[in-house]
Amino acid sequence: MVKALVVYCHPRPDSFTAAVRDQILAHLAAHGAQTRLIDLYAQGFSPVLSAEEHRDYADAALNQRGMEEAIADLQWCDTLIFVYPTWWYGLPAMLKGWLDRALVPGVAFLMPDAAHKDIRPGLPQITRFGVFTTCGASWWLTWLIGAPGRRTLIRGVRFLCARRCKTVFAAHYAMDSSTPQSRAAHLSKVTTKLDRLLGRKAPPPEQSRARS
Repeated sequence: MVKALVVYCHPRPDSFTAAVRDQILAHLAAHGAQTRLIDLYAQGFSPVLSAEEHRDYADAALNQRGMEEAIADLQWCDTLIFVYPTWWYGLPAMLKGWLDRALVPGVAFLMPDAAHKDIRPGLPQITRFGVFTTCGASWWLTWLIGAPGRRTLIRGVRFLCARRCKTVFAAHYAMDSSTPQSRAAHLSKVTTKLDRLLGRKAPPPEQSRARS
């Protein structure tokens, strides 16, 4: 059974990003997945890495303090999904701070040692990785700037997962000029991407209810 962790970051419950989150959660349920949700704003998460946390960052015996639940969720899941708005071409500060505090040495990666000159992945049980975002800028402008938020997740965080981790990405660009039609089309795209990530289409709602 799929064990999916959804990390969600948006301050407004009426946002389109919230609609994307709901679409993902509903589709995961239709697939019969076990799902856990980390809603950073709803939890009042503090993204600030304190001086004490920075001092203990490389000490695996100390660096999980205050983040035990999130780290347990990371170690539990085999599917990791991020849902967030792209702000200034990157990750919201809340989400970036979560990465700083949750993806610590000894959990997300292994530090260099005498036998290894570079870090090594620490989450090899994660075999599926999804990123779903919205962008105020157009596709070409985002591409021109370099999409640092996408690269942080797709290249950086994904590296910490299984070597052949299946990966999907979906963004609604030009959100500032979006229409009901463009948003509906994007939600349909989200469903298609999830089916690709999970390796099969979910059964129709009637069939899902009949089985439950």
